[in-house]
Amino acid sequence: MTTIPASQALSAGQDWLAANQRALMAEVAAVRAMLGPDAPGPGPEGAQEEISSSLDAVCTCFGLSGFERRIVVLCAAVELDGQFGQVLATAQGDPARAYPTFGLALAAFPGAHWSALAPWAPLRHWQLIEPGPGSLTAAPLRIDEWLLHALAGAGGLDPRLAALVEPLDPADPLPASAGQAVESLTEAWERPGPGVPLLLRGPAGSPKRAVFAAACARLGWQPYVLHAAELPSGAAERDELARLWSREELLGRGALLIECADADEPAAWAPWERFAGRLATAAAVAVPDGASPGTLPRGTIVDVGKPARAEQRDLWAAALGPQDGPGSLNGTLDRVVAQFDLDAPAITAAAGWAQACGRPPRDLGTRAWEASRRAARGGLDGLAQRLESTATFEDLVLPEAQRELLGDILAHVRQRSRVYDEWQMAGPSQRGLGFSALFTGPSGTGKTLAAEVLANALDLDLYRIDLSQVVSKYIGETEKNLRRIFDAAGRGGAVLLFDEADALFGKRSEVRDSHDRYANVEISYLLQAMDSYRGLAVLTTNMRSALDQAFLRRLRFVVTFPFPGPAERARIWARAFPPATPTRGLDVSRLAQLSVAGGNIRSIALHAAFTAAEAGGPVGMREVLRAAVAEYAKLERPLSDAEIEGWT
Repeated sequence: MTTIPASQALSAGQDWLAANQRALMAEVAAVRAMLGPDAPGPGPEGAQEEISSSLDAVCTCFGLSGFERRIVVLCAAVELDGQFGQVLATAQGDPARAYPTFGLALAAFPGAHWSALAPWAPLRHWQLIEPGPGSLTAAPLRIDEWLLHALAGAGGLDPRLAALVEPLDPADPLPASAGQAVESLTEAWERPGPGVPLLLRGPAGSPKRAVFAAACARLGWQPYVLHAAELPSGAAERDELARLWSREELLGRGALLIECADADEPAAWAPWERFAGRLATAAAVAVPDGASPGTLPRGTIVDVGKPARAEQRDLWAAALGPQDGPGSLNGTLDRVVAQFDLDAPAITAAAGWAQACGRPPRDLGTRAWEASRRAARGGLDGLAQRLESTATFEDLVLPEAQRELLGDILAHVRQRSRVYDEWQMAGPSQRGLGFSALFTGPSGTGKTLAAEVLANALDLDLYRIDLSQVVSKYIGETEKNLRRIFDAAGRGGAVLLFDEADALFGKRSEVRDSHDRYANVEISYLLQAMDSYRGLAVLTTNMRSALDQAFLRRLRFVVTFPFPGPAERARIWARAFPPATPTRGLDVSRLAQLSVAGGNIRSIALHAAFTAAEAGGPVGMREVLRAAVAEYAKLERPLSDAEIEGWT
């Protein structure tokens, strides 16, 4: 292969531009001559070069006749030649009519045909020429600015499109498993017959963009992407946008990917389906996994899966490069890949962050894990509340049986890859592979704290689901919100915390009306989502009896948090005041006489600390007593003499 130096390539481009300009001006001179023998101005000079000009490309792409070609040149000449207005005025016998018209073209050019003026003919259908107001034959004609730049060889995206579409970078790495999707997309575009918009369907994190860009690269096309949310709301505006894009890419040989982040309902499909169906060029629509618009023809769906775990490991290894010495991965890459389900761009970005933040003695594996946590947060931060926690098992005061159950939960999550993948215990189905746990017990017994402890021990993010943002009175909205949460959480296996879950996972009722029917649908969807979610989902409730029994059967663990007895309360009180808090005369055994749960003990301790701080002294039994009185009043319970016996 011969490599052409950049200077020569630039020179060749400049030579073509100059030749294209000469060819265009020769066309202008030929049209000038047709307007009459008295038309002023010089004719073409010298022999004309045989080149494929921009005008030739425009006429070929849009199927312009010789007559229509001359109309385009006539309108361009007004912009390219400052004296051409005088030519037009002379030809029309009126100094005020220094502009081109259809009537002048019909009278002056050979091969004239009335159909060139029709709205469905190329000149007006593709908006190459726009007639002004008034009579069709006498109205001024104006060449579209986009076409004028294209004829001059300085073509670019129409400004009306540039604000909506963006070019795709084909440089993203493509997993080997996506090769079949690239083949299917390429073959569909090369298949003879009318073009049909293709559907690229895949879960969040699947390389739909990379597949589209790779297929375009094979065919020598420039890929672009348009977000479906950016489509105009009006049908007429969408049709105009489709026409502008089609003429752009008929001339430039590009393809458009329409990204639909939300394609859950048929009403959401209609606008982009109609838009894609009106495109005259290659197009594809990217939708989430499970979306199945019903009006697309059979055989137009191309499924794109996520990179397999082995492929993700290869992507990590390639992005990080060879690692040796004390800063190496230390065998943690398999653990990272087993936990985080990232796509190729996310892996590349996370690897770059891990390498850039190298600070010994933190090894690269630790940084890769932290980078993956950060990369997986993007989808969830806008849907749920992330809880930061440093709590450990030392902060939990529970009976031994409950602590063992929490340890079992940790073991299941940590050994997921070994048991499911290496030992092949997952089986042929992907259902039932998630880890769901129900924490049940009275309020304040440590259920939320236990979830924080588990997330901290697993070094994973903990997200609390705000039910007020999830549950909707509108049909289908609750399922849609939950789908977004589970899809986003799946990238990093985050720990999901559903506080007061009985409000969402309540018993299914007998169907008496449409409200009961759709409420049961929501619960049924939840059961399916919990079955397939591979991360840890923790549900807390004070009312176990209110939960649906079918849901309880699908839970991997049920941990009952008992109300603490005197011994457990004494241990909680012993941890209630950190060493930095000044105390005086606190008797833990007497404090444990208060018959309250750990959450209430925490509230009493805080209240007492603030009271002591305001008084400028240490926390003593008197301050705790005052706080206990306030807490019991909040609970609407009397503070008995037996509970505070011997305090003062």
